[in-house]
Amino acid sequence: MYAIIKTGGKQYRVAKGDVIEVELLSAENNLVAFDQVLFLNDGSKIEVGKPTVTGCQVKGELLENTLGPKVIAFKYKRRKNYRRKVGHRQKYAKVKITDIVVK
Repeated sequence: MYAIIKTGGKQYRVAKGDVIEVELLSAENNLVAFDQVLFLNDGSKIEVGKPTVTGCQVKGELLENTLGPKVIAFKYKRRKNYRRKVGHRQKYAKVKITDIVVK
């Protein structure tokens, strides 16, 4: 059984036991639930959402909050002594998928 969920403007293919990195989430008691399920395959039948599958929810456990790799933005103008260097590290949440619930 697997599902395709949408979170943080991105889509992820998840199954029970998978560990994924998503955009930073706020979770209470380290439990998260994804309600935007776009596609569901339970082995015998396939459900495609219009736009989401009703009555389906993916539950997960927040493992840790991490930082992605540093991205450097460097701007300059030749012969003008203009240089700007900016670094950025995106915040991610590492989530372990515990269950896919179909009502």
